[in-house]
Amino acid sequence: MKVLVVGSGGREHSLCWAIAKSPLCSALYCAPGNAGIADVATLVPIGAEDVDAIVRFAQDSAIDFVVVGPEGPLVLGLVDRLNAIGIKAFGPSAAAAALEGSKGFMKDILAKYGVPTAFYGRFTDAEAAKAYVRQHGAPIVVKADGLAAGKGVTVARTQEEAFAAIDDALIGGRFGAAGAEVVVEEFLDGEEVSFFALCDGENALPMASAQDHKAVGDGDTGPNTGGMGAYSPAPALTPELQARVMREIVEPTVKGMAAEGRPFKGVLFAGLMIVQTPDGPTPKTLEFNVRFGDPECQTLMSRLESDALAALVAAADGALDRIDLRWSDDTALCVVMAAQGYPGDYLKNTEIKGLDAANAVDGVTVFHAGTKRAEDGRVLSVGGRVLGVTARAATVAAAQAAAYRGVDALDWPGGFCRRDIGWRAVGR
Repeated sequence: MKVLVVGSGGREHSLCWAIAKSPLCSALYCAPGNAGIADVATLVPIGAEDVDAIVRFAQDSAIDFVVVGPEGPLVLGLVDRLNAIGIKAFGPSAAAAALEGSKGFMKDILAKYGVPTAFYGRFTDAEAAKAYVRQHGAPIVVKADGLAAGKGVTVARTQEEAFAAIDDALIGGRFGAAGAEVVVEEFLDGEEVSFFALCDGENALPMASAQDHKAVGDGDTGPNTGGMGAYSPAPALTPELQARVMREIVEPTVKGMAAEGRPFKGVLFAGLMIVQTPDGPTPKTLEFNVRFGDPECQTLMSRLESDALAALVAAADGALDRIDLRWSDDTALCVVMAAQGYPGDYLKNTEIKGLDAANAVDGVTVFHAGTKRAEDGRVLSVGGRVLGVTARAATVAAAQAAAYRGVDALDWPGGFCRRDIGWRAVGR
């Protein structure tokens, strides 16, 4: 197959890295890609959300299969457009991508089909939203309804913080159309875990768990980011809890979406909170995403021992009942190297050296996110999150040690990382 991967982040680099190993893949392209992806795929200079240009390229180049990485082009209907001209694609339709594109829609689906989640209200009027906050008290969570590049969620410790977040979105227009409605919901306390399942519209096949580290600083301090590191599997999600997640969360959602006439194909990424209740640890749904997580994808692809491309094609074909995924028992751990200043204004176009030395560390693969190659061959940083130094080893402590050996082999004064990725699992 001739395969096109859409996107330019660490998620897309790890997907390209896994797909390139498949005997089914005869040619691999990535639009727009990055400096690291260029080592395994031919880069196509088209932005991920330029749907018209991507469809044109896929048609002109006789692409057989498209893997859509980010949520933006999914919500814009890229998969629908490709399917309409007979090109297979991995990812949900625009109608099904509303699970991520609208938090209000997602919460309504969970409520309708009995999926455990936080109680909530949907509001377009600021005063009504504030009345709901007064009724329920703080801490409480305020979310912009639409896609806000990971910046639309406020965990308000006080009512005043919640009021400010409501005003920001509904009156100040901080998130534009994405914030024209807000979801105000219960604050869930517990341990957060990511879980991934492949879906083909009818069936759901469990993949693996991971745990992300959102805060920018060691000890989970500082502002939230798109993710500063992750590891898989997450010990907090025991086999018993994973079975419950499939039975109580993933399968009812897939059945519900089919009943709504929006069959869900692709990967369902459940953001979960493991809440301690009188009946023991209980998984509740914080959110759904309709694509692989970044940096969780890097750890999943490092542990996956099956043919990644065959599995993605089976999801698109409605044939997951014929697929059996094999996973390494090892732990994979990814440390994100970000540009100085991230998640605020960050340095750009700083040179990254030592990549070969980092990749030479036993068990380490460096996945690129925000990089480009200059005309003189140097690798430069162009994003906030720039590299995902990923290690696979027999234990989480060994994977952590190897990943940081990889980090220390890099020569990049313009970058920084957290030094405690995996701390919960190591502590266990």
